[in-house]
This record gives sequence, C-alpha cells and structure tokens, in this order.
Amino acid sequence: MLQFEDSFAPPPGNLAPPRAMPLPTELAPSHNMAGTVDAVARRVRVEDKQVINGTADLNQLVPFKYKWAWEKYLAGCANHWMPQEVNMSRDIALWKTPGGLTDDERLVVKRNLGFFVTADSLAANNIVLGTYRHITAPECRQYLLRQAFEEAIHTHAYQYIVESLGLDEGEIFNAYHEVSSIREKDQFLIPFIETLTDPGFRTGTPENDQKLLKSLIVFSCIMEGLFFYVGFVQILALGRQNKMTGAAEQYQYILRDESMHCSFGIDLVNTIKMENPHLWTSAFRDEIRVLVQRGVELEYRYAEDTMPRGVLGMNAPMFKEYLRFVANRRCQQIGLDPLYAGASNPFPWMAEMIDLKKEKNFFETRVTEYQVGGTLSWE
Repeated sequence: MLQFEDSFAPPPGNLAPPRAMPLPTELAPSHNMAGTVDAVARRVRVEDKQVINGTADLNQLVPFKYKWAWEKYLAGCANHWMPQEVNMSRDIALWKTPGGLTDDERLVVKRNLGFFVTADSLAANNIVLGTYRHITAPECRQYLLRQAFEEAIHTHAYQYIVESLGLDEGEIFNAYHEVSSIREKDQFLIPFIETLTDPGFRTGTPENDQKLLKSLIVFSCIMEGLFFYVGFVQILALGRQNKMTGAAEQYQYILRDESMHCSFGIDLVNTIKMENPHLWTSAFRDEIRVLVQRGVELEYRYAEDTMPRGVLGMNAPMFKEYLRFVANRRCQQIGLDPLYAGASNPFPWMAEMIDLKKEKNFFETRVTEYQVGGTLSWE
C-alpha cells in the first residue's frame, strides 16, 4: 500500500492542537480589511484579458471577453455524439461480402483510417501538451478542453470502425510509419507540435509569438482545414452511394466537429493578429503562403496514393482543384490573398454534410441533432 506523509499530522500519541475558526467577514478585525480590498482588486476586468501573454487570473472564466469562444464551446457540447450510437451491421455485412466493395474502394477505407487514427492523436497531443498552456484566455481554454475531448471521440470512432470490420489493427494503426503519403503529412506537422510542447518554449517575444501563431495556423488551416478533406470526401462519397453507411455517418459527425475546430482556430488566429498586429509582417505572411502550398502538395500526393485509379466517380485530378479551392478559402479566412486563381469546388455537396442540425441525415440511421436532458422537449 502506498504511504503518503501528511505534513499536518501531529506526532504519534499527541493530540492535534485545535485550529482557530475564521471569524465571519463582518466580525473580522479591521486589520484584515486591507487583505479584502486587495482581493477585490484582483477581480478580472474584461480589458485585462488577452489571448496570449495575458496577465489576468486564468481561473476566472467571467466576465467574458471572447464570447465567440464560449459560444463555440456550447455548440460543441450540443453536438455531442458517441461512436457506439452508430449501427455498423450493414458495413460489416458489406465488407465481408465477396465483391461487395471493389479493391479500390477497400483501399480508400483502409488508407483513410490509417491516416485519421494518427492525425487526431497528434491534434489531441498538440492541444493538451502545447496550445492549452500558451493561451491565456479562459474562454478559449474552455473550448480547447472540449476540442481535446472530441479528438478522443474521433480516435475512438476509428477504432470502433476497425474493430467492427475486423481489420488488421497493426496495419491500420501503424500506417503512419508504413505508408509514405501518410508519413509525409505527419512529418510536416510534427515540428509545429514540438515547438509548442517543448517545456522550455515561452511566449512573450515577437519571435516566439510568431512561432505560436504559425503553429496555430498550421493546425487550424492546414491540418484540420485541409489535410482531412480528401478523406472526408472519399468516405462520404461511399455513403452517398449507400456503401459503408455506418462509417460514413461517423465521418459526417467528425466533419462537423472538425469544421468547428477549424473555425475556432481561425477566430483564435485572427484575434491574436488583432491584439498583436506587429506579428503579421510581410515576411511572416510569405512563410504562411509557402506552408499552405506545401500542405496542398502533400494532400494531393495522398489523394493520388489513395486513388491510383478512378473510384466512386472521382479521380485524383478532381482533388487537385478541390484542394486549391479549400486552400484559397483558408487563406481568405486569415486575411491572405487567394493562392490559386479561379479554383472551383467540384464537390458542392460537401457543404451539406457539415449542416446536420435538426434534419435526419441522408443515411437515415438516426436523428442527428443531439439533445441533453435540459433541452429535451417532452411534448
């Protein structure tokens, strides 16, 4: 049994001295009033809050300054879901049926699971071990806690799909070591994780503040805002053809979550820019453009690897156009000019996938609006 030393315990055989009970505030001696005044002075004011390098008490959530962060936290809670809620029986039957899926369709499923299982773990580590400790706005931290939990749900969902289909767990979960197009995307991300998770890294200088801002842009605009999108289109396209509908339904919920993560990250980036305009230099913007272009190249390489031939009415060149379209959108959202003139969206139906709300989704397997007890209507 573990033994814990209690520094307040009396020596053996002795009785502990009685502790003096504090007097009620109104009866306390006058010399304590100075302490009370000092404590009141430490109450957080809205104008004292900053997203980074703030000095306000992190334990005082209110008064709110960044209401957009709190609203996203509430929206995330309202969108709560769990993988086991989704019935995988049709997917299992299809997967085990000879000829139920083509070899190319099976490759799409396995490659996507191979990337996503690692990507969401990387995202969670980046939040919990890095981003969270450098953000000094409690409202934003509150959302980051919710986001980290959602990343855990996503990893759970991929495990649930892998287990349901009876896939080789070692092959799927080790794909980031064995499949070059997956490994290259992860290797692109890791330096930005290491920056924020380094115990010696501290914000407070223009150089380090730019490193933080760059990492936030990489994760919100490139990882969550670009690297997931080939996979989302592919799996949801399967669902639209009434194939792998349970997996597709879970990906639809994940897409909704990730869209919120991306939106939160972009709001965070833009708020840091507004509060620290000296960070948004011409040279810094050029760095970001290069990173976005590299992200597009890596994700297109992944599209080619997962779709060596045409499948599901799609081919890799269609994704080159789509990724350029998405990249332009991300650039515009953080105040950069589009990188790819005239890029258009070959998958307009993807916008419908994000908006679940009160409608029953197109798989018609469950109602997609999640309600907690306090919001249920019993009429």
